[in-house]
Amino acid sequence: MGLTWVIFIDEVFARMKDYLFDCGMDVMGAFTCAALYYGAMRQESEGATEFRALNVFTCAGFLVNALMYYTTGIPNQGWINFIFVLLSKLIDLVLITLFYQYVRVTLGFKGKLTALANKVLPVLFVFELLVIFSNIIFPTTFTVSVDGRYQATAVSFLEDIYLYVAAVVTTFLIIRSDNPRNQKIAALTFIFLPLFNFLTTPGEFGNASNYGMILMSLIIVYCLIFNEKSRKLASTQSELNMANEIQSSMLPSIFPAFPNRREFDIYASMDPAREVGGDFYDFFMIDDNHLGVVIADVSGKGVPAALFMMISKTVVQNFAMMGIDAAEVLTKANEALCSQNKMDMFVTTWIGILEISTGKMTCANAGHEYPAVCRGGTYELLKDRHGFVLGGMDGARYRDYEIQLEKGDKIFVYTDGVPEATNLNNELYGTDRMIEALNHAGNVSPKETLKCVRASVDDFVGNAEQFDDLTMVCIEYRGI
Repeated sequence: MGLTWVIFIDEVFARMKDYLFDCGMDVMGAFTCAALYYGAMRQESEGATEFRALNVFTCAGFLVNALMYYTTGIPNQGWINFIFVLLSKLIDLVLITLFYQYVRVTLGFKGKLTALANKVLPVLFVFELLVIFSNIIFPTTFTVSVDGRYQATAVSFLEDIYLYVAAVVTTFLIIRSDNPRNQKIAALTFIFLPLFNFLTTPGEFGNASNYGMILMSLIIVYCLIFNEKSRKLASTQSELNMANEIQSSMLPSIFPAFPNRREFDIYASMDPAREVGGDFYDFFMIDDNHLGVVIADVSGKGVPAALFMMISKTVVQNFAMMGIDAAEVLTKANEALCSQNKMDMFVTTWIGILEISTGKMTCANAGHEYPAVCRGGTYELLKDRHGFVLGGMDGARYRDYEIQLEKGDKIFVYTDGVPEATNLNNELYGTDRMIEALNHAGNVSPKETLKCVRASVDDFVGNAEQFDDLTMVCIEYRGI
């Protein structure tokens, strides 16, 4: 037994000495793949998933090669090397498949050939799997001797049919694509560098430089294609940030909003779930004795909702400045939005017009959330009459209702991002918690009221991602 272990150790060290360079290349290649993988982790451009998968399988190829070198030639260990050979061939198969998917996504393959390739390649892929796995039962394309020596059979070409077809088709599609020349050349290196290595090393199986060439191609692809897509994404992100600034500039954001008016105090906030949102609020003096307050929520998310939001805000304010009733403002705004609403978007809206001298607020609701009214220091939901959403149906009519505010009374309005805020257990924040937070805040200013509600929402949501815009407005009537 002791002699057997001595022979085993001698053989291991002999293999390490013979293949020290290849093993070193394998190890360094694996580390480089890992670095490239983590370098692409935060990239969200097209093909990111396929690119990361390419890195993982290239790294796997290096590791399989390294383990193969250590076991090849060890007495009675041929079955271990057989497994490594099988894994190596499967990795090659997956690599060309992932590469085809990657360049198809990033370079945008189109046409009949692409459609044909998408049908034929999966069939050939399954055929190659059957051929490779058949070696477990019968030495179809290769054999591994008891001492671990690899030997190809006369029909070994069967396991390369898919590789050749996929490589040729991918090459042709890359050349035909409408992308810049440097991106095409970068993509083609993944095919031609390994081919060059194969020709210069007379097809020697298990040579670490095979995966080294693939890794070099990955780095070139990363620099010229992946980063190009990322730059475009960064440009889009910059434009979204600019859109956010434009949108924010359209909303009243200077507080106190009316420092010379002691009869009331108002505060508002909007936190979009994305760079730009569909919520908006507004308040403005219609005349010296009337204050208009609006809060709304556009259907959808992102840029389309933001564009419709800016149109809706302008339309509602323009009609409100005419000095007409709240219901008439919504009626006319609905007609205007329906007339040019080709995208079939809509907006829920609540509007209140405060007569400052009397504390009477005339309100109308177009499918929006119920307002919360504070009288005598206690908040309660006011389940007002809802009309149909703006932009949803031509000819819709709306009704006014009145809220009589006394000194110290408040009105809190909000979008559905508040009650529908969700925690990690998929529980909704709800209006009950909102009313509880409002009453817990006590007799504080509108600004502090919003801070208390937001803190309550944040505590409830925890680490869950905000999925909807969160907008709030609070107005306090202080009397004359």
